[in-house]
Amino acid sequence: MPSDDPLLEITELSSHHGPVCAIHTANLTICAGELVALVGGNGAGKTTLLHTLSGLHPASSGCIRFAGQDITRWPPHRIVAAGICQVPEGRQIFAPLSVEDNLRLGAYRQRCDQPWVKQELERVYTLFPILHDRRQQLAGTLSGGQQQMLAIGRALLGRPRLLLLDEPSMGLAPLLVEEIFRVIQRLNAQGVTILLVEQNARAALALAQRGAILETGRIVKTAPAAELLADDAVRRAYLGY
Repeated sequence: MPSDDPLLEITELSSHHGPVCAIHTANLTICAGELVALVGGNGAGKTTLLHTLSGLHPASSGCIRFAGQDITRWPPHRIVAAGICQVPEGRQIFAPLSVEDNLRLGAYRQRCDQPWVKQELERVYTLFPILHDRRQQLAGTLSGGQQQMLAIGRALLGRPRLLLLDEPSMGLAPLLVEEIFRVIQRLNAQGVTILLVEQNARAALALAQRGAILETGRIVKTAPAAELLADDAVRRAYLGY
């Protein structure tokens, strides 16, 4: 169950691509244990927001606090070490490496012979048995759905306190989408806090406890997911009915 303790606090956050303001004075708080869906149209700034949280894109102004620490100017490797791991849009696996080597790279900030690394590998293999079966296979030869499983598994090897998921269902067949969503729900039930960006807004809100609407770089509304699903304006704009 989500707690009342803020894990991530975004305050008046802005981020630019050159002269263009991609994120404009955004405010969002995510509590430990929450699954929050970030909904918005193409070009709204969803990926830019995730990249700014990960340190991959600089903030222009404002503040990002994680577990009480100001991480706004931290480099990506330090943010990962603090417990924020991102599963990027397009998976971005290391195609020439084996499945298991890709997973172990998720624990790059630790010695790979640490006992917990083996435990986390087993956890991933339990979540995604197909990865265990193909652990010595080159990652680039996996199907799209298997590559998405691998990208999520790699992030889990970073032992995230906050998992950022960017379009995990993109390009997948419906049955694989259902499987990926079941895993996301299971991870959240195990206590992983999740910020989910997903093209299937209806499915994302059905999965989440709370949703946030991003329009042209501004977070214009946050509310319980059930409330957003019932909102006529949200349904017309983002849910297609």
